[in-house]
Amino acid sequence: MLHLLFDGRPWFRPKSRGYGAGLPVAWQGWVMLASHVALIAGVSALLRDRPAMMAIFVLLAAFAPLPLYRAKTEGGWRWR
Repeated sequence: MLHLLFDGRPWFRPKSRGYGAGLPVAWQGWVMLASHVALIAGVSALLRDRPAMMAIFVLLAAFAPLPLYRAKTEGGWRWR
């Protein structure tokens, strides 16, 4: 099963304008995007009574997987 995750093919298209990853092109990218959204939603739901802590952990959850998005984007990230 791990060989499906590390096959070397890109998971995301590059954005047509701007900087960053575009939409997923592989199932791994869709799983990554869905789990990223679920992580942010889960953290914000769990910490809704503590706004300062929620802000910190939502920012951490938002920025933590960016290196993986960058590594799995076809052609890398650059300004377009």
